[in-house]
Amino acid sequence: QVQLVESGGGLVQAGGSLRLSCAASGSIVSINAMGWYRQAPGKQRELVAAITSGGITNYADSVKGRFTISRDNTKNTVYLRMSSLKPEDTAIYYCNANIQLVLVQLLTTRNYWGQGTQVTVSS
Repeated sequence: QVQLVESGGGLVQAGGSLRLSCAASGSIVSINAMGWYRQAPGKQRELVAAITSGGITNYADSVKGRFTISRDNTKNTVYLRMSSLKPEDTAIYYCNANIQLVLVQLLTTRNYWGQGTQVTVSS
């Protein structure tokens, strides 16, 4: 009933920038928090940045000052602007959203994940 579709990943040189987008679609009533996670090879998935429906943001220490999360509630879309990229930012980036929807005529809240987009930063 709900899909998260990410775009914007790719290969970039160290010091470069990328912008990731994640659009939610389906039978959505409202979207609470949205966020970006990443998982590097051999490592656990970690939170990169999150944003509430009201625009309050939270960042991992490793990306503070370099990444900016934002959202467009009219488009059900969250963005991650990444600047001053480092090789250690290389990972698969996943979008996450806490979504309120109607299932079997009941209002419920569920967590959804995107399929992931690869970000590779070369040194």
